[in-house]
Amino acid sequence: MTSLDLYSKGASVWIPDADAVWVSGLLLRDYSPVEKHLLLELSDGREARYPVGSPADLPPLGNPDILEGENDLTALSFLHEPAVLHNLRVRFLDYSSIYTYCGIVLVAINPYDQLPIYGEEVIDAYSGQDAADMEPHIFSVAEEAYRTMTREENNQSIIISGESGSGKTVSAKFTMRYFAVVGGASQQTSVEERVLASNPIMESIGNAKTTRNDNSSRFGKYIEIGFGRRGDIIGASMRTYLLEKSRVVFQAPAERNYHIFYQLCASRDLPEMRALELDAPERFRYTSRGGEMQIPGTDDLLDLERTCTAFTVLGVQPDQQMELFRILSAVLHLGNVDIQASGRTSERSYIDAGDRPLALFSKLLGVEGPQVAHWLCHRRLAVGGETLVKPVSGPQAREARDALAKHVYGRLFGWTVRRLNAGLRARRGGEPAASFIGVLDIYGFETFDRNSFEQFCINYANEKLQQQFNRHVFHLEQEEYVREELSWSRIEFSDNQQCIDLLEGQLGVFDLLDEECRMPKGSDESWVLKLCDQHLSSKRHPHFQKPRVLNGAFVIVHFADTVRYECDGFLAKNRDTVFEELVNILRASQSELVAELFQPQGDASSVADGSVRPGKRAPREHKLTVGFQFRRSLQMLTDALNATNPHYVRCIKPNDLKAAFTFDPRRTVQQLRACGVLETIRISAAGFPSRWTYEEFFSRYRLLLGGLPGREHARASCRRALPRLIGDPDQYCFGKTKVFFRAGQVALLERLRGERLRAAAVVIQSRVRGWLARVAHSRIRRATVAIQRYCRGAAARRLASTLRYTKAALVIQKTLRMVVVRQMFLMIRQAAVTIQAFTRGALARFRYRRLVAERAAVSLQAAVRAWLARRAYRRVRAAAVFAQCCARRGAARRALRKLKTEARSVERFRELNRGMEVKLMQLQLRADQEAREVAALKETLRAERRAAGAELAALREKLGCQEQEKPRPRAVVSEKEEEAEAEERRRAEEKAAQEILQLTQELQVLRGERESLHSEREDLSTRLFEQERAQEECVRQAVTQESVALRTELDEERRKYQGLLREFTRLEQRYDNLREMSLLTERTAGHRRTDSTCSLSLEPPSPTLLSPLSPGPLAPFPPALPDPEEVRRVSVTSPTETPMDQLMEAMDVARDARMSAEDLAHAYDAVRVANRFLESQLREQCGQREEELEALRVQLGQAAAASRPAAQQQEAQALLEAREHECVRLRRELKELRSTVSLRRVVAQVVNPETSSCPTPSVSGLLECRKRDEAKLLKNLVTDLRADGALPLPPGLPASVLFLCVRQADRSGDQARARALCGAAVTAVKAALKKHTSDVDMTAFWLKNACLLHDLLTQHSPKQPIDPHEVVPLASDPGDVVRALSDLCIQAYQQLLSITEKRLQNVIVPALLESETIAGLSGSAGKPAPSRKRAGSDPRAAAAGGDDAQTMSALLRELGALHAALSRQDLPPTLMEQAFGQLSYLISASAFNSLLLRKDMCCWSRGMQIRYNVSLLEEWLRRRGLRAGGAVGALEHLIQAVQLLQAGKKTDGDAQALVQTCTALSSQQIVKILTLYTPQSDLEERVSLNFIRTVQGLLKGRSEGATPQLLMDVRRVFPVTFPYSPPLVLHAEQLVIPDSLRISFLRRA
Repeated sequence: MTSLDLYSKGASVWIPDADAVWVSGLLLRDYSPVEKHLLLELSDGREARYPVGSPADLPPLGNPDILEGENDLTALSFLHEPAVLHNLRVRFLDYSSIYTYCGIVLVAINPYDQLPIYGEEVIDAYSGQDAADMEPHIFSVAEEAYRTMTREENNQSIIISGESGSGKTVSAKFTMRYFAVVGGASQQTSVEERVLASNPIMESIGNAKTTRNDNSSRFGKYIEIGFGRRGDIIGASMRTYLLEKSRVVFQAPAERNYHIFYQLCASRDLPEMRALELDAPERFRYTSRGGEMQIPGTDDLLDLERTCTAFTVLGVQPDQQMELFRILSAVLHLGNVDIQASGRTSERSYIDAGDRPLALFSKLLGVEGPQVAHWLCHRRLAVGGETLVKPVSGPQAREARDALAKHVYGRLFGWTVRRLNAGLRARRGGEPAASFIGVLDIYGFETFDRNSFEQFCINYANEKLQQQFNRHVFHLEQEEYVREELSWSRIEFSDNQQCIDLLEGQLGVFDLLDEECRMPKGSDESWVLKLCDQHLSSKRHPHFQKPRVLNGAFVIVHFADTVRYECDGFLAKNRDTVFEELVNILRASQSELVAELFQPQGDASSVADGSVRPGKRAPREHKLTVGFQFRRSLQMLTDALNATNPHYVRCIKPNDLKAAFTFDPRRTVQQLRACGVLETIRISAAGFPSRWTYEEFFSRYRLLLGGLPGREHARASCRRALPRLIGDPDQYCFGKTKVFFRAGQVALLERLRGERLRAAAVVIQSRVRGWLARVAHSRIRRATVAIQRYCRGAAARRLASTLRYTKAALVIQKTLRMVVVRQMFLMIRQAAVTIQAFTRGALARFRYRRLVAERAAVSLQAAVRAWLARRAYRRVRAAAVFAQCCARRGAARRALRKLKTEARSVERFRELNRGMEVKLMQLQLRADQEAREVAALKETLRAERRAAGAELAALREKLGCQEQEKPRPRAVVSEKEEEAEAEERRRAEEKAAQEILQLTQELQVLRGERESLHSEREDLSTRLFEQERAQEECVRQAVTQESVALRTELDEERRKYQGLLREFTRLEQRYDNLREMSLLTERTAGHRRTDSTCSLSLEPPSPTLLSPLSPGPLAPFPPALPDPEEVRRVSVTSPTETPMDQLMEAMDVARDARMSAEDLAHAYDAVRVANRFLESQLREQCGQREEELEALRVQLGQAAAASRPAAQQQEAQALLEAREHECVRLRRELKELRSTVSLRRVVAQVVNPETSSCPTPSVSGLLECRKRDEAKLLKNLVTDLRADGALPLPPGLPASVLFLCVRQADRSGDQARARALCGAAVTAVKAALKKHTSDVDMTAFWLKNACLLHDLLTQHSPKQPIDPHEVVPLASDPGDVVRALSDLCIQAYQQLLSITEKRLQNVIVPALLESETIAGLSGSAGKPAPSRKRAGSDPRAAAAGGDDAQTMSALLRELGALHAALSRQDLPPTLMEQAFGQLSYLISASAFNSLLLRKDMCCWSRGMQIRYNVSLLEEWLRRRGLRAGGAVGALEHLIQAVQLLQAGKKTDGDAQALVQTCTALSSQQIVKILTLYTPQSDLEERVSLNFIRTVQGLLKGRSEGATPQLLMDVRRVFPVTFPYSPPLVLHAEQLVIPDSLRISFLRRA
């Protein structure tokens, strides 16, 4: 297959267009060499015919869709102009990506908008990363230059070029900022601050507003940033090129002069600026030429403050700044000097003696005004050895005035550059820079409607730089071929040496221009004629042309475009003439700075603006022309660039309207041609632009190659199959590790692969379609059978229904007939029954009457018969009774006789008498009882009678009254009385009954009311209870919210405090470094090293130890101790400054090093200022915190009082008052007891002074250390303790020993010694921490000891509420030591995390993002992503580093080492949770930021790998119980980002699901991931722009609080809180002290 076969139906091609430059189209039929036209369908749907005369006229082919938006243009299959333009447009407009690689060139398109991609989190994300792995960025180029410099120790350069307004200055600024952050973060020097401070100064004096850019640099700038051997910035220097001095006196319409003039005019009302007597810029001629006075969105006054601050940072004193401003103001006043013409022909000119601008100019510069006025209007000539003074005309005088203004500004600009270089010079004891990185911010190729001398020099500089660029690209290309051992032929590229020879060669443009400048009567027109004669008449030069109408112009054919130059002003600008008399006046100025500016310079080429030739031989000429100086400085620049490894940044201006994200293809193509991007592509396309490793190529095209996977098999398969696939062997080449292809061959392979896939798809489709047909046939057959079954069932059901209807009709007929017959039968039967009833009734009545008669007869008979029977019975009974009475009477007579006989006997009488006595006694008792009862009853009866009598009397009285009122007859009264009484009684009873009924009813009503009141009370109580509960819930929620807010604010304040403490630690480290440096200087002068104990004792006290700052709510420990009273300040934070000599005496610094210890003085001042600032800020924050807490308590009290009822409020108030009175009483009693105890102690001290120093309670189990052994104790126990001897010790043993010694010293009464021992211990632990700055185990060891010592001192503090029977407090207050230990704990904790973070820094991204824990998941064929070589990268190092890839096991191993160290020291679990929460956030933020900046990671398969790796980390944290500290929650950003990669991204439902799922991600982050999503397999699809817009629409309503950032802040530090847990009481007997500690000199007390 040949390349012509690619022009088939459906192929994409590019055809030229007048507006869009290039438009895409699809071939509607295959191309045939016979045809002369191509039938195309354009992107807008129109059909077009493209003429093709020969195969060479075929339009360029389009790249495959999978390569759309590629971040490196050289990775495109077809390398040509339309492909480059389209790729840049897609990345800029669709993906909002302003950076794109083009081989070794970074193309940067100005977005004209603020993008959140330059923060410190972005710098951290790019720091230490390979440029090939990250998204294109200016930081990536800077990081590559920095890494190459530190690795290979050779110099680097970054060349930034482009048109005015394309963003060169901003790119250079961000580059220097990156170097300042990366190269200055470790040592915290001020050099990087000075480097950054040079930007606002150079912008103010060298930048101006033009029609194309509001902040256009009107000069070229090359900054060399020097680095030490450790990669830190130690100095910088700056060189400038071709300042546009003509702008000082003239500006085009809609342009401004340099910013500094407008800044001075804006600050004219400031007190210090009033002496300059400035006015509005409209009043000055030099600032009002362009008509633009203000730039929208800028504040000139604020910019001047930034400029002054930058001057101060760079060491320019305020008086020198004012001198600088005086000179600039004098230039403005000089422009307003009014020069008037005189004489008949206006050949003379003069200036009024009272001209105020001239007077101000002279006053500000300290020169004589009349002299200046005279020499502005006159000129000195030397003729024949005589000197003549000739007046000049008005225009010539104004030209002299403008030349003087330009010359003054140029000299001032050069002096400023030299002063900045002096401030940027290294200040480290003369240490030279090991290497440097140069940043070149230079103008790009320029072509305007009218081009002059400045554009000519700019384009000449671009010709030189383009030649250097072409040769460097060619050199890199050839290096790649040599490294891969390819048999290659030399690549031909367009060299612009002929154009450069035309410009700078012998009898070239510059040479003839200098020659014409030396001619007495040289002119621009004569110079152009010489050019035409030299390069057109004698021998025609291919790069020189003349216009059709000469008219003082010539044409140069540059590499980028053909430019017409107007010769007007070339000679004047090249000469840069200024009268020597005016310069001599300025040299004699009273101002030192003005006199210094115009002194003769030894090296005239050091500045690009020339100098005045001394003497009187040629006062009107320069010693060196501007063109000559510019050529020489440019040659020096190219030599410097050739000696470095260059990196290129090409800035593109997308439109001339300065509109945000607007792409003008014509302007962009013009700049691409001018900046060399297309030349890079031509050079790459001339060789083998597409290059693949064998593994990647085999993975992509395995179905074309065949064979087994593996490095050796892949290489063999490629070598075996490529000759079969590509017939021309010149189109590919095999290297050692890569296979190379010429342009278009990858597209050819893509087509072959697509055809193979298409053929396989046809086979698969045939099988699938057959299977689908069989399935459809089976489905139809089953459906037919089912239909038949349903039809037959329907017919059967219809027949059954017919039969059912027939049967129903028969049943209805039968039933109806039966009903009719039955009704007739019933009627007949009813009639028969009626007849029978009447008949039977008559017969029954007859029988009834007969039975009644028979019954009456029977009754009569029965009665008679009964009477007869009763009579007979009575007769028989009477006879029987009579017989019985006779018999009983006889028996009774016999018994009577027997009783009479017995009664006559005495014994019987006695027995009867005894029984009678007993009965008599019983009867007597009964009679007495009955008598008493009778008496009681009589009494009761009498009472009743009296009551009845009283009632009767009352009734009688009442009756009498009635009788008196109505007299009646006596006989009737008695009867009526009884009736009245009865009636009265009846009425009374009725009334009583009514009252009882009424009372009963009222009782029932009351009972009902009671029930209702009870229920109402229950409802009210329930409602009140619910209301109280709701109010309590509201109050609780409010309290909870306020508590959460206060806790959040407290954490923020704690974080700020700890950040300030970390900054203080860094400053202290810097102070120690400077001190060590000064001591090193002493040793070189003969200083003798002292012992470690002496150095320890001579170490100055830590400012943290003696700082009076109270931790308050910011301390990491709970506030167990109250704030101490005023303590004595001894450290550098004291407001009384110690003289420098005394400080150096105390530090034992040699006298000869004291006067040169400038860095020590700066460090001392920095520490003092930082501590003062820290103290004041913490005091203000503490005061604000207390006021806020008090206000919150008052609000909560008011809310609680309003929510409670009045009764409860009064009760609670009374209870509160009672409690307060009780507290006051108890406090009073406690105070009295304390006073009593203190009085007893005073009395005891007076009586027995020997024992006054001993504490009252006895404490045993302590350790005693003699004073002379304290240094030895700290040396053996802390300073010289090594890891092998410290780790086997029990946790906290050194702290326990030190505390027992401190307690013994305190018990002995020597509180000063105890405090000194505590301070020395803190200093020693600090020194031990500094010694083990990279040891996790030892840092954890000292963290444990610091925490334990802090808790022990807190527990035994006299201000701590403790039980004196359990813990005996210390005699002195250890508050200052406790605070110092608190800060020490924070320092140890931060050092511990810093060590782990450094170890994790290079492991996080390879482990979480790059490691393939699930084998084979990412092995599927991906998109064409050939490995490309970036400038400065070493492929061998990358290959070597690939074998030792970091995996999750390495990450978990580092975390496990930290967990083991913390667990070994038995640190609190909450502290471990906080530490791993911080590390989890670091891991998540680093991985997440790298994911957002790496396009190759945003795919489905990689998302699966990352999610599995994160799950391993989660499982590790879960197994160790570290989930409670927020460690797992910190991974939420990364987890949701992975879910976003794995979720569906097609429909609106998918968009809503994404928005609902990714709640932790911001809108920018979601859109960025969707934009970066790149399919790595043919089974995946790219995310459409419509879907991204849908997601953006759904995200608009989301409230994201503060300004959302694209990347997470990797440097964010969470505040740490150390839990306070009172330890057990220590005794010396409990400690097991090994002999290895060598502290046997301690004695048990």
